[in-house]
Amino acid sequence: MALTVKDMMEAANAVVERIDGAQAQELVANGALLLDIRDAPELEKAGRAAASHHIPRGMLEFRADANTPFHDPELQSDRTIVLHCASGGRAALAGKLLKDMGYQTVYNMGGLDEWRKAGGDMIEPVDPGM
Repeated sequence: MALTVKDMMEAANAVVERIDGAQAQELVANGALLLDIRDAPELEKAGRAAASHHIPRGMLEFRADANTPFHDPELQSDRTIVLHCASGGRAALAGKLLKDMGYQTVYNMGGLDEWRKAGGDMIEPVDPGM
């Protein structure tokens, strides 16, 4: 039987704990990496958390693997990682992926609004002008 998105989401949510924006801010204050996996146009449109590091979801495997030339040194398997996207779905799937790759402590904050609602500092989108 083919795997469905529902199946993948259930598996991801079973292994990646969901936290709120306040919990995420506390973890980040203690050294966790806040990882924004949205695509670049989403950042341009909605802004981003000031504390965030951006890696688009489509590049995550390559950035997370220390054995590729694309590895991002911010990603260390023993560092706590708090993921977010626009609403939490991609973050859940990305969290499971990181756990499958050996990352030990991974959380899903859900969407960027969780950070904003908890009073987190933001970098607002640039006004594109007319």
